[in-house]
Amino acid sequence: MILRRPSQADKEAILEMMDEFEREHSAHDGGFWNADNFIYEEWLEENFQAEAGLNIPENWVPAIQLVSFNEVGHALGFLNLRLRLNDYLLEKGGHIGYSIRPSERGKGYAKESLRQGLQMAKKKNITRALITCNIENFASRAVILANGGQLENIHNEIERYWIDLE
Repeated sequence: MILRRPSQADKEAILEMMDEFEREHSAHDGGFWNADNFIYEEWLEENFQAEAGLNIPENWVPAIQLVSFNEVGHALGFLNLRLRLNDYLLEKGGHIGYSIRPSERGKGYAKESLRQGLQMAKKKNITRALITCNIENFASRAVILANGGQLENIHNEIERYWIDLE
């Protein structure tokens, strides 16, 4: 599995994955789009600008949009690496949000996706990453713990874990 920025060449694979998330009414943490008015090329441009901190919505932070793929280019999931924390992310969202498409869950992709996302965070000079999950999301908790997460606290049904990257 490889985690990388999406490109124009990935359009078909990513649109098919987005469609699966929508069909399954599944949360797609780490991947953001408006299904009612989606244009792939605009999404790519928005991702590029968000990474540079340009034209992002109020109360958002610069972030890198990543997509995981298997060895044959099948899109597996999303990961969004926030390059800094604001008050909302400090309480609820953390540095990284991620999701694996419903048909590919339970295969270890989330664990590997987070591992690679943490490597990228370290390259972006994040020395300590905050990762959060809902108290009822047992799978995400296992992924965070497998990547070295240390529970700081639970607040408003959100578990907050820190992972040292130094």
